[in-house]
Amino acid sequence: MNRPRILEPQASYTFSKYFELTFDAEDVFAELGCGFERTALELPQTSQPIDFKDELHNRLQTALKVTNLMSEMARREALIAPILFAVCGHIEQELKIEYRVEVSPQLKGTLDYYIPSPQNLLVIEAKNADLGRGFTQLGAELIALDQWTQQDTPIIYGAVTTGDSWRFGQFFRAERKILQDTKLYSIPLELEKLLSVLLGIIQRPES
Repeated sequence: MNRPRILEPQASYTFSKYFELTFDAEDVFAELGCGFERTALELPQTSQPIDFKDELHNRLQTALKVTNLMSEMARREALIAPILFAVCGHIEQELKIEYRVEVSPQLKGTLDYYIPSPQNLLVIEAKNADLGRGFTQLGAELIALDQWTQQDTPIIYGAVTTGDSWRFGQFFRAERKILQDTKLYSIPLELEKLLSVLLGIIQRPES
């Protein structure tokens, strides 16, 4: 006996709609034709010194002291955007904000942040500070980006964040499988580690 469908075939789904689903991420991704696994990821890291880390750390510390981070906009402006601006500015990499993607009625919407490097990296803010449902939304966006991008690299990277916590994911395109990292990066405590991973992903030469 076939299990009832999670997604209504004739319905339209924006990326934010996936956040609202109460089903397990594995079941949602399976309906989109993808596998899913939670595991400790071996993410690329830069081998170069990160000269701007101290200045950025001080800026984030100040933001945490003077800003009420209850709202999504506050977390985005105070914590998320400064990190991505610093990383992309350091290597002169384009950063797209509120980037529109539409590949089907069930896979469409706006990516919070999209870095169109050869490896592709997208970052989304977890609504209501919910990293679990946020990752379900991230997975849907990774699946859509696989069909949208003209890059042929085997892995697309993503991250979901509340501003002070970051979790990474990978989409293996040939296998159509999403991996969710079991590690969380805490900000500002693990800022240098986070920056190393972000730079490693964006600059990584794929073989």
